[in-house]
Amino acid sequence: MVSRNIYNFRETFPVIRIFRIGIVTALVLASAACKKPNTYVPPPPPQVTISHPSVGPVTPFLEFTGNIQSIKTVELVARVEGYLEKVLFREGDIVKEGQLMFLLQQDTYEAKLQQAQAQLLADKAKLLHAETELTRYSGLLQQNAAPQTSVDQYRYERDATKAAIMADEANVTLAKLNLSYTRVTAPFTGRAGRRLKDPGNLVGAGEKTVLAEINQLDPIYAYFTISEQDLLHVRKEHENDGRERGRVPEIPVFMGLANEEGYPHKGALDFAGIRLDTTTGTLLLRATFNNSDFRIFPGSFARIKTPIDNPAAALLLPEDAISFDQQGPYVLLVDGNNIVQRRSVVTGSRSGKQIAITDGVSAEDWVIVNGLLSAIPGKPVTPVKQTAAETGSGNVPEIAGAGAAAQ
Repeated sequence: MVSRNIYNFRETFPVIRIFRIGIVTALVLASAACKKPNTYVPPPPPQVTISHPSVGPVTPFLEFTGNIQSIKTVELVARVEGYLEKVLFREGDIVKEGQLMFLLQQDTYEAKLQQAQAQLLADKAKLLHAETELTRYSGLLQQNAAPQTSVDQYRYERDATKAAIMADEANVTLAKLNLSYTRVTAPFTGRAGRRLKDPGNLVGAGEKTVLAEINQLDPIYAYFTISEQDLLHVRKEHENDGRERGRVPEIPVFMGLANEEGYPHKGALDFAGIRLDTTTGTLLLRATFNNSDFRIFPGSFARIKTPIDNPAAALLLPEDAISFDQQGPYVLLVDGNNIVQRRSVVTGSRSGKQIAITDGVSAEDWVIVNGLLSAIPGKPVTPVKQTAAETGSGNVPEIAGAGAAAQ
């Protein structure tokens, strides 16, 4: 029985094997019949805009950071003792020269003025009496009708009364001055700070009482420091300016605030320190700027630049075409095979929204000026040629063919 089953298995095994191979073959053929042909096409290289560097005049500048300070800062102080009666300004406002800001009690000082004036009138009357008597007794003395002592007495009274009148006049002047001190006015046009005393307080008694602070804002100062090397460069370029007058040469200075583009404020250098700081190796400089609209505040951060040479031709690139990394500034070029190349550059002065390139590129190089995010060094791109004149003009450039960057 067992032998017969074994025989049947040997007889049917080839049939099962052939059946399995047929199923696998059918499945493979069915899969191949259902598979679609591969139609994937890789995307074209990214499109970038390229341009030659433009050539234009650029003035070399030195750039600094500085801070703004008012030309004058004055503390308004109570110069006489009394109660503060009125505050006649709004804190933070622009006040005019001579504008009344504080009023102290005046009745005491008005009374002292009247007292001094009354004493002056009394002594003037006394002088008139002494002069009259001196004249009368001098005539009587000539007639031997009066003694010499009477004449001497009235002469003494006359001279003493003249001295008293001088003292009275000084007292009147002092009383008027003290009365004027009860009116605290702005010494110049500027911006008033907050009031430090409220009405009703006794001020001017004992220690100095500061009522408020006022800053003169027009013109305004910008202080900055220059290194020894840059100082020698500037002195060489302006060595003849101001030599005969022995004063600081009036070098133009341009300034921009933190919220401003460029350097819209033009001023002039008007002060230089007398010695270099041995710790930092710098010299303190100061420039004066117009501030008639009072928009520049003391304490503000300032960007400052000053020319160090006459304008000269230079290669210019838009500021957006220049990138920065740990190695410094660089640009992306497109070679003759439309492959992106990284090129380190040395930047110079700024001219509007363009920056001078002093080393790293030539006038024949094609620089990527738009589409930098899509450009990868060593990878191909589709360049779009744009002339230097078209850069930033809004003109639509034409797409260049292969190898356009080399043409």
